[in-house]
Amino acid sequence: MIDEVVFLRHGRTSYNLARRLQGQIDVPLDIVGQWQADQSAYELARRYYWAKVSTIAEHPERLAQPGPDAAARSDIGEYRDAPAARRRMVVVSSDLFRAQQTAHAFADLLGLPVRLDPRLRERSFGQWEGMTREEIRADHADAYDSWRAHKGGELAFGVESRKATGERGAAAVLDYVNDPRYADSPTPTTLMLVGHGSWHVATVETLLGMDPDNLSNLGGMRNAFWTTLTPQRHAGGTVTWTMTGFNQGPAIAGLCDWENGPDDLRHGSMAAWKPITA
Repeated sequence: MIDEVVFLRHGRTSYNLARRLQGQIDVPLDIVGQWQADQSAYELARRYYWAKVSTIAEHPERLAQPGPDAAARSDIGEYRDAPAARRRMVVVSSDLFRAQQTAHAFADLLGLPVRLDPRLRERSFGQWEGMTREEIRADHADAYDSWRAHKGGELAFGVESRKATGERGAAAVLDYVNDPRYADSPTPTTLMLVGHGSWHVATVETLLGMDPDNLSNLGGMRNAFWTTLTPQRHAGGTVTWTMTGFNQGPAIAGLCDWENGPDDLRHGSMAAWKPITA
């Protein structure tokens, strides 16, 4: 059974830095985004180290063994008997490359496979994909203001609505929660979903029964931060959700300029990330 779902956003890209709407354009992480993904991966790998133990217990061939002259062999029984082996971790990523990079930064540390699911793709921004906010405001001022106010002006330009994005995401999450491979199994399972900011927020809000167009809802998620929900399955197949953490990041994020990364990664011509003010 899936008893925990973690929503991990990808690290920074050049489009994030330039404040361009990525949507479903396939853009890789930039150097700071890879650093962000790695820092979050290290933090999450510490938290979920049990997943490495359970994976080795299930796949003993992955346990490193010494050479023939060693005094003893590595003991697979230690892994199989460990309480950590009683849980399971499943990592699923959007098929867009920035999400895959972020997923592998975490999963590779623990020896976990990464499944790809296009249903986890970012909200489509239609004709606005690839444009900066300044460009959109200059060409479509009224629609831009309506979009920022969550009034739907962007829909005339082929942008996927927040509601549709949330429904798409919630349906995908519920498919996993109700999948017989997990729902009918007594093994407690953590589902790690690696994807995109707008998709994550709209999906979480939908699962919690919120209106994604309500301005007083959750707000945005920072690059390479995560949100955690706990599902509870009821008779008849209904699922209710409790949010146990929102927009959380590694400890280092509170000790540095997270959005711009450390000085030794930034060359002189790299622009500085700035928050959206309008």
